[in-house]
Amino acid sequence: MTRGDGSRIDETASPTPTGLARWWTYQRERFPLVQHGPLIFAFSFCAVSYSHHLRGADGRLNGAAIAVAFGTALLFFLQLRIADEFKDFEEDRRYRPYRAVPRGLVTLRELGMIGVACAVLQALLAVALKPTLILWLLIPWTYLVLMSKEFFVRRWIVDRPFTYLWTHMFIMPLIDLYATACDWHVAAGAAPRGLGWFLGASYFNGVVIEVGRKIRAPGDEEEGVRTYTVLWGRRCALLAWLGAMSISGAMGVLAARRVGVAIPVAICLGVVLLAAAALAGVFGRRPTTGGSKCIELASGVWTLALYLSLGVGPMLWPNG
Repeated sequence: MTRGDGSRIDETASPTPTGLARWWTYQRERFPLVQHGPLIFAFSFCAVSYSHHLRGADGRLNGAAIAVAFGTALLFFLQLRIADEFKDFEEDRRYRPYRAVPRGLVTLRELGMIGVACAVLQALLAVALKPTLILWLLIPWTYLVLMSKEFFVRRWIVDRPFTYLWTHMFIMPLIDLYATACDWHVAAGAAPRGLGWFLGASYFNGVVIEVGRKIRAPGDEEEGVRTYTVLWGRRCALLAWLGAMSISGAMGVLAARRVGVAIPVAICLGVVLLAAAALAGVFGRRPTTGGSKCIELASGVWTLALYLSLGVGPMLWPNG
């Protein structure tokens, strides 16, 4: 038997890890730092770097701002995972009993306590950098709480996958707004003009990641898992993935124009987009487990290309 990602489910009665080992197991299964860490660092570094160059600031980037942005963003994405554990518990217990919470590896109560501890750490990081920064932290916190409650219309929103997608993706630019505030709020007090294109690119990049991880080959579909290949069909899911990539790329180029690196960023993103389109074409004709994994991997590559080109680009091509 396999999970939706194609990996084997061990049906033997292996002992449940105890102590710190079970948390290491939880991290490996549900929030792998090796996979998420580099993406979140690129996300955070780019936010601070882009804001720095958008302000026209001279000198080195603020290392403390990068550290706070990264630490806070990492904790935010962990909180999003924890929120999903609560929201999906009943479905997981029914359809995916192999997951960490249904099988008893960790409990919802323990995860809830970790989520609160994450918020405390986020607040401490904000205050350490600049006390008033916590006001900007309240924005993604508030939206995260609303998301965890499905905006208090759970049945209605779950029955509308497109609405569910676009409403939940607003958390991405809100986290990015806070990450940029670690630079501009600390250094200047006011957000620089042109930041909206960067936040828009972040929003659609979130759509790329979300749709890309839920495009699967027919043999990998699981009962009770609402993938986009099931909801929309393979062709429409792939078009939605490429469409979100194209829009995020266009907004990324407009954001790059504000800091004088539109041409290098357009070339970089164009190459990745063409490769993604070719990959989608192959998967559309011959959907396989390997192909769906490549789609998810390509979403990660796109994320790195977008953020690093915007964050590092102004350093490598200061004159565009």
